[in-house]
Amino acid sequence: MELQGKRAAVLVEQQYQELEVWYPVYRLREAGCKVTLVGPEANHTYPSKLGYPARSDKGINEVSAKDFDVVVIPGGFAPDFIRRSEAMIRLVSDMAEQGKVVAAICHGPWVLCSTQALKGRKATCFFAIKDDVINAGASYVDAEVIRDGNLVTSRKPDDLPAFMQTIFQALKEARPAVVSTR
Repeated sequence: MELQGKRAAVLVEQQYQELEVWYPVYRLREAGCKVTLVGPEANHTYPSKLGYPARSDKGINEVSAKDFDVVVIPGGFAPDFIRRSEAMIRLVSDMAEQGKVVAAICHGPWVLCSTQALKGRKATCFFAIKDDVINAGASYVDAEVIRDGNLVTSRKPDDLPAFMQTIFQALKEARPAVVSTR
């Protein structure tokens, strides 16, 4: 298993895009990565845009950046809810600052716009939030996936295969997370 020992946080909130949560979850798990669904509250069910449930394993106040090697931020309308949480923003910011892999797809870069992670970096996103990404300091590129160091971004569900391949490569090059005793 190519990602044995790696730990991933997949952020969940209401109105998430189904493929952008479940495709990464299953691909990471099948590669041996320990995946934790992190929501505002632990053991809470968050419905997707179509009502498909995602139950959080941990609440945001139970985790920190040191617990993970990668954070995956899905799209849909979930990023609009995720970025309302100071604790969610702090997790993403801390991971970016620590050089951990930060991956966002579709509307997911909206969360990055609430951090310093995009300043001076190349990124892509769903075209409707392109101006937000640019205004947050990124150089926008229209491509299926863009990797700028530890930052991995993609545009839409069709880009998921390239998005995941790039996350895998970034994780293989990264140091493992230190697991907290929280």
